[in-house]
Amino acid sequence: MNTLDLIGSAVSNTFRSKTRTILTILAIFVGAFTLTLTSGLGTGINAYIDDTVTSIGASDVMTVTKTPEGATGIAAAGPVEYDPDAIASAQPGPPGQTVVALTPDDLDALAEIDGVLDVQATRSISPDFIQAGENDKFVIGVGSLIAGQTVQLAAGTAPDDDVDELQLALPLSFVEPMGFEDEDAAIGETVTIAVTDAERTQHLVDATIVGIAEEGLASPTGASLIPNDALSDALFDAQNVGIPSDQVERFAQASVWFDPAATDDEITDLKDRLTDEGYTGTTVADQLGAFKTVIDGIVLVLNAFAIIALLAASFGIVNTLFMSVQERTREIGLMKAMGMGNGRVFSLFSIEAAFIGLLGSAIGVVIAMFAGTAISSALSGSLLADLPGLNLIAFDPVSIVVIIVVVMAIAFLAGTLPAARAARADPVDSLRYE
Repeated sequence: MNTLDLIGSAVSNTFRSKTRTILTILAIFVGAFTLTLTSGLGTGINAYIDDTVTSIGASDVMTVTKTPEGATGIAAAGPVEYDPDAIASAQPGPPGQTVVALTPDDLDALAEIDGVLDVQATRSISPDFIQAGENDKFVIGVGSLIAGQTVQLAAGTAPDDDVDELQLALPLSFVEPMGFEDEDAAIGETVTIAVTDAERTQHLVDATIVGIAEEGLASPTGASLIPNDALSDALFDAQNVGIPSDQVERFAQASVWFDPAATDDEITDLKDRLTDEGYTGTTVADQLGAFKTVIDGIVLVLNAFAIIALLAASFGIVNTLFMSVQERTREIGLMKAMGMGNGRVFSLFSIEAAFIGLLGSAIGVVIAMFAGTAISSALSGSLLADLPGLNLIAFDPVSIVVIIVVVMAIAFLAGTLPAARAARADPVDSLRYE
């Protein structure tokens, strides 16, 4: 019996006992279905994070802060000693978390560190409100983009840093509340931004809306407008009226540029050099890693349940093939008497097991893909409508193939025990079996 005949015989023998085989396939289906969905969940969310990476920052930029000596925030074991050089952190964290202010001297020191190509301080602007005409006033923040970053736009264009006109990109969620009919109607309109200086005098700055920014999981905008350099300068200057000149240039953090072609080891070395000088550097990859670690952990737990289901199904395969070996004892004896070797007999039953795994996994994968697509479509128009571009459950062809191969491998391994029993059967005893 050649290889093709062996495969054909194994496939035809699979359905000798249809009910038993179908029940085994259904058990495998449950595991493959679950594994495909959970894998698709991880693929979809991680793909969304990767797609919005430019909204977090450029890949060759590192956020640098100078931290006080000792623990702060959550890490603090008790009260933190007052530091006159500490200012509020620009990063999300517990109330009262502070960092030591970066000064022009710090910026110069950072620029001298080996591997640093450029340094730019991050300015903090806290406006009072934004208003369109005589409509309601709304609280809003001011975001910022560094070189290499982009903002996802629902309409219009990004603010132009090369013009003197005061421009901004308005968050999508502000369009209708501020009285605009839709995104396109807001483009070109003038809004007023209020900011209060150190002398408690409120300044009103007018700017033009040139773009509408979408809000996403990793968006730097959130409930913040994105200004061009001209608007940023105007707001910053107005906010700092009355502040002594030596207090104006104090920054919570700075952006440091390094070689875009730098390897992971070179980036790690740069972080070490920053640490030696009393600074802490965080790259975009570090920020993404925090997201992905959480997502991958959740998916891993869900995958564990799918694997348990597949292992349970493997016992069904063992039972199915053991029953098949017993029912076909005389047939096995006849095949051996006609010259079929032990290896061929073993392969016959092993192929049957792998074929059962193929059927169960293929059915599970196909149905999971249909279900996942339907679920993603439904959620994107309801619960996930505020996360444009998120395809919650996505399917990677390579992952699909890997799942099918893994399930077939599990089925093959489950079938080795009954296959080995069939291969060891004595032909004379098998022919006498009743």
